[in-house]
Amino acid sequence: MRHLTVYVNDKEYNRFLELTKNLSYVKKIETDDGPTKEKIVNNIKTGLKEVQRFKNGNLKTTSVKDFLNELQH
Repeated sequence: MRHLTVYVNDKEYNRFLELTKNLSYVKKIETDDGPTKEKIVNNIKTGLKEVQRFKNGNLKTTSVKDFLNELQH
């Protein structure tokens, strides 16, 4: 199987995507679209669970100072 990268202007993007979905020989379509609503909601839920674990003392965190030091190095 071969891989192809195609750059399409924004105006024609949706039309081109629909065309490729209808081609029987196209096996997989990957786009650079942003995260879906479902992924965003799942990420928020995961974050809230981590906050709850931290509040319950079940999760250790890094101090802001240590975090910023890590970013600098």
